[in-house]
Amino acid sequence: MSEAIKPTSRFDDLKVLWHLLVRPVRGDTHGERLESFYEGQASHYDSFRARLLHGRSELMSWVDFPEDGVWVDFGAGTGHNLFSVEEQSKALSEVHLVDLSQSLLKVASERIEERELKNVTLHHADATKFELPENSVDVVTYSYSLTMIPDWFESVLIARRILKPGGIIAVTDFHVSRKHAAATSRQHGWLRRTFWSLWFASDNVYLSSDHLAMLSRQFETERCDERLGSVPYMPLIKAPYYLFLGRKPTS
Repeated sequence: MSEAIKPTSRFDDLKVLWHLLVRPVRGDTHGERLESFYEGQASHYDSFRARLLHGRSELMSWVDFPEDGVWVDFGAGTGHNLFSVEEQSKALSEVHLVDLSQSLLKVASERIEERELKNVTLHHADATKFELPENSVDVVTYSYSLTMIPDWFESVLIARRILKPGGIIAVTDFHVSRKHAAATSRQHGWLRRTFWSLWFASDNVYLSSDHLAMLSRQFETERCDERLGSVPYMPLIKAPYYLFLGRKPTS
């Protein structure tokens, strides 16, 4: 059963928008910058992001979690992915939630303790350095986190390395198409590519036209959808995002 998201007040939204649009992000390292960005909005993170980060629960419904399996969620934040499939996750032997923001992990920790989930381990760690034994993981997920990992391609390679042959990777995130998209992909016009790249970059969220290309080369595509999603307080425009489900080759 997925966790119900409590609605926020207009004042709570304004606090989040202040951190998104006005408050400067400070820090010498990627981890410090992430914490600077999230520390003042962690308590209202889920309710606001539920209207911005589309497709997360749907993506998790695509994943077939094996009994006694191992799941790694990179950029887990407050644990939204975990709590959207809480009942299924109880059959797993290990769940690893990885994030660089202590503030978001603190919220996740409180919820995990409240639910007495014993198979979940939190890792305050960099997704480009986190390692488990090769071929030891059944499922890897990224939910709007690849765009916030500077060396995201290294994290994808780590995911491929730790996944078992036949293991599943599930990703959803914002993106923009290449100038000349492949025939099977959605083409975004110049204005859409430019506007959203600049708009998100102000918060150190870097949209890439290479996510789907990298994922489709490293994994066998099971399903891939490209969509447009609404943005709070911006009713006339929609941001492009994708959902990708892939499988590590068995050979």
